[in-house]
Amino acid sequence: MKENKPYRTGRNCVFMLHAHLVFVTKYRHVVFNSAHLETLHELFLVVCKEFDVELAEFNGEGDHVHLLVNFPPKVCLSKLVNSLKGVSSRKLKLHHPELIKSAYMKNALWSPSYFAGSVGGAPISVVRQYIEQQNRPH
Repeated sequence: MKENKPYRTGRNCVFMLHAHLVFVTKYRHVVFNSAHLETLHELFLVVCKEFDVELAEFNGEGDHVHLLVNFPPKVCLSKLVNSLKGVSSRKLKLHHPELIKSAYMKNALWSPSYFAGSVGGAPISVVRQYIEQQNRPH
């Protein structure tokens, strides 16, 4: 992915806010392959753009995904997460209908919980490298 400027600017602020988000599939079922992850990446990019959020890094494995987002102070992370999970769950069904029987447990793709961690204690490069090194299925 492209290297980012260290700071972003808003109308009344200069900021550098990053969060590491992790979404897990319902019951931690292994359902994603590389094509599914590519589709999720595209869907997440669209949602992030609507929130004025930069998706700095994305990757995943068969049962979870990692996102590194750079967000403005006006964005409520819980609303962003709700939109990311909701939109991706609905639209992934349309792009990959074969997932409906195997992945959508009780009509849900994602576990209701998620991880959100502020990134700042570890350098962004370390988190980025960690996400890049996920064991993406082939």
